[in-house]
Amino acid sequence: MSKKVRDEIDKLRTELEHHNRLYYVEAKPIISDLEYDKLFKRLEQLEQEYPEYDSPDSPSHKVGGEPISGFETVPHRLPMLSIDNVYDEPALFEFDERVRKLLDAEQVEYTVEYKIDGVALALIYEDGRLVQAVTRGDGRQGDDITHNARTVGGVPLRLEGQEPPALLEVRGEAYIANSDFAHLRAAQEAKGKTVFANPRNTTAGALKLLDPKLCAARKVRFLAHGIGAHEGLELNTHVAYLAALRKMGLPTTPAVEARTGIEATLELAHGLMDDLHTLDVEVDGLVIKVNNFDQRESLGNTSKSPRWLIAYKWEKYEAVTQVEEIGIQVGKTGALTPVAHLKPVEIDRTTVSRASLHNRDELDRLGVMVGDWVVVEKAGKIIPHVVRVEEHRRDGSEKTFRFPKKCPECGSDVAQDEGGVYVRCLNPACPAQLRESLRFFASRSAMDIEGLGIKLVEQLVAAGLLNSFADIYRIKDREEEVLALERVGQKSVDNLLAAIEKSKTQPLWRLLTALNIRHVGSSNARVLADRFGVIDAICEQTVESLAEVDEIGPTIAESVHTYFHSEFGTRIVEDLRDCGLNFGEPIPEAEAVDETDERPLAGKSIVVTGTLSRFTRDEIKEFIHMHGGKASSSVSKKTDYLVAGHKAGSKREKAESLGITILTEENLIELAGGDPS
Repeated sequence: MSKKVRDEIDKLRTELEHHNRLYYVEAKPIISDLEYDKLFKRLEQLEQEYPEYDSPDSPSHKVGGEPISGFETVPHRLPMLSIDNVYDEPALFEFDERVRKLLDAEQVEYTVEYKIDGVALALIYEDGRLVQAVTRGDGRQGDDITHNARTVGGVPLRLEGQEPPALLEVRGEAYIANSDFAHLRAAQEAKGKTVFANPRNTTAGALKLLDPKLCAARKVRFLAHGIGAHEGLELNTHVAYLAALRKMGLPTTPAVEARTGIEATLELAHGLMDDLHTLDVEVDGLVIKVNNFDQRESLGNTSKSPRWLIAYKWEKYEAVTQVEEIGIQVGKTGALTPVAHLKPVEIDRTTVSRASLHNRDELDRLGVMVGDWVVVEKAGKIIPHVVRVEEHRRDGSEKTFRFPKKCPECGSDVAQDEGGVYVRCLNPACPAQLRESLRFFASRSAMDIEGLGIKLVEQLVAAGLLNSFADIYRIKDREEEVLALERVGQKSVDNLLAAIEKSKTQPLWRLLTALNIRHVGSSNARVLADRFGVIDAICEQTVESLAEVDEIGPTIAESVHTYFHSEFGTRIVEDLRDCGLNFGEPIPEAEAVDETDERPLAGKSIVVTGTLSRFTRDEIKEFIHMHGGKASSSVSKKTDYLVAGHKAGSKREKAESLGITILTEENLIELAGGDPS
């Protein structure tokens, strides 16, 4: 009998640990909360009946033990230093220059991760078992809160794996998810109690409770992001360390990747900012870290903070307002985006009346209903987004929004992307897709047709004057009909026609961007244009040959090939060809490049550093490219010119040591012929 009981206990513990991992580490639960609770209660029952089989690292102890009488202050094995903060991109370039100068390196690999707005916590494991948890305190010593840490979601009492490190101090953030916080506030309201103020303060308060069962009720969770004292852990990079933690059963900050060079790192940072709405946790910035541990050791620390990381923070502003309606917006790729129409509220000196809910899955995750009061946040340059529902303010009058099964614009069928989150209209001739596609085609990031904004596009589509991209170039034949539109005068039409005519000479990469091919943005469009020269050469490629191009890959290759071989795409290309657009120039033979390219910067490698006044980074790269040059990110003997802006640092010093010509922005413009456009 005893072996049978022991086997069942072991099986239950293994199952519960597996489901904890799926829930907290992989975010892919496969059973319901009810099923989990049944397994948990069965384990508790057996351990109570057979206390000789109890174990301190059993999942049952996650609910908390006996209250303690007070907290003990303990020293950290290694100091938990603070992080230096910056608030703009020029400061990040300065950070990169300091790091590279200290390491004497041209390029450094960095990681980017979300800065969780929680409570710093150090978890100490010895031979795989949790022995202590300490708050940050003053950085030198903190409070021992092991009794509460054992109840925190995502904190394993025993690490997975056969040979855990002899010592591992895992550093990270304790936090309460926004969704759990909403439920906690609603429960407090129902009991007539004062509701909690915010997730971070509630987390801090939970960890300082003397009764661990009360802490467990707050549903505190943990995300790992750093390393403290350790023995027996042989790893070289931060990315590898986080991967090892996940294998041991610890959840880590999401979406951490590494990039070489600060410019590529910033591109990754922008992507994380765009995805901020997908998180169910408060975030107040990003953290950029040197990936290599040996380089970190070489860089060392100041008295206050490590030299190998920086926090890119933004000011957060939020307000509470009511959802008056939820609508659906159909985008240029047919994606159906739910949009919350809000009671107007001022956030950071801006009146906000709309907030995207992004997709059906996001709408379900937030649980937003028409009539709900919601917290709307605006952080830095990020567009406002809904953080959570104020569930405690519901009065029963709220209405559930039903996601449409047909396109609300054209009534066509919709379908969710295979393996994706977006629901799309399947009709390529959908009026909404047409409007958005035309607007994008004319936008500054595509064909840059000044004067052809969304309001005029809507008027022209409604009047039947625009039904395709090619119709833009036929507008000149219907000038009288355009003039008949409301609030359209002769001068604006003349300017519009001139802008349309000028757009015919735009470079091929702009046309490729404007065609609105899925997964193809301006960066990929430029790569394709540079590699193949003319649109016909792109059309002739196979999926395999497209995928072989650097920065393209199989997904983009498949999308490009499908577009140019579809009846829809073929018709668009031929219509635009008839309109006389620039379809590119054949790529000359390599040995003939210098002889045929007469542009002023042809064949020149140019590096840009420092803070610019005339251009943005993207604009100066485009300027260099348009005049035949190559915009490079690092200084070497092959560099022809260095364009130095304000506070140019180590790149300038290296260029001077190599005898490379230093230019100002004005010098570059003069070198290119004096045209700054």
